[in-house]
Amino acid sequence: MKVLANDGISQSGIDALEKGGFEVITTTVAQEQLINYINEKDITVLLVRSATTVRKDLIDACPNLKIIGRGGVGMDNIDVEYAREQGRSVINTPAASSHSVAELVFGHLFGLARFLHNSNRDMPLEGDSNFKGLKKAYAKGTELKGKTLGVLGFGRIGQATAKVAIGAGMKVVAFDPFMDEANLELDFFDGQKLNFNIKTISKEDVLKQADFLTLHVPAQDDYVIGKPELEIMKDGAILVNAARGGVVDEVALVEAITSGKIARAALDVFEKEPKPEMQLLMNPALSLTPHTGAATNEAQDRIGTELAEQIISILK
Repeated sequence: MKVLANDGISQSGIDALEKGGFEVITTTVAQEQLINYINEKDITVLLVRSATTVRKDLIDACPNLKIIGRGGVGMDNIDVEYAREQGRSVINTPAASSHSVAELVFGHLFGLARFLHNSNRDMPLEGDSNFKGLKKAYAKGTELKGKTLGVLGFGRIGQATAKVAIGAGMKVVAFDPFMDEANLELDFFDGQKLNFNIKTISKEDVLKQADFLTLHVPAQDDYVIGKPELEIMKDGAILVNAARGGVVDEVALVEAITSGKIARAALDVFEKEPKPEMQLLMNPALSLTPHTGAATNEAQDRIGTELAEQIISILK
């Protein structure tokens, strides 16, 4: 049986699938040619990340396709319910990349707190001619320790981010409409474990308390953070969106930064991906990454292995 990993798969995933008797194809097929390719090559399993979409037309046109897999958490690019109604298995890897996303969030948070995103732009240009000026400009950093991290969405990634926050000495407040509390177990290098019970509170209370705010919510019809929510937040708060493009009103965010309501923000995802608005790309108060939350070698190894295990379990 053939597996098409159209958006790529780690070598560990390839090895596990080949050991299980599958032929793995890693050719990237253009979206408009995908149906013909799947049928001509008699593909049994289609694996995607975020680049390839699997909609009703493809599902209907490829009757021999038995499994559709998403390497990652969200499956907005797949018509999941329809596929399952047609008897196809739809799988994903919700836990594999949680810690990678959490670390990216904190990469942004540490950078924003100490203006690293600005320093790294300005030092190559002015470091030799305006060293003292830059030192003065970026001398008002802040520590994360002792501050409050607000988490909107307290699933696997939200909880992984909360664990990093606790390790950094932060207080964590969280909102999740489907969860009243969560038990977080922190593992340490010497075998010790500590448990923290976090009871969720209202979204409004999270917004009011958070010095730093991070979003870990699925794609939805309305903004999770728009102008009303930004107005509730603390003056000078810092926000990170590494969840989905479209959950933050980017226009309202820029306006809040311009007014001074929000100090700075980080975006790993964008409403108009893969062509973010120029006003975002050029804004010095924004720390930006090109949707790389899950893009670590370790996460991709876990994703590949976990997909392989699920595929073998279903088809063997």
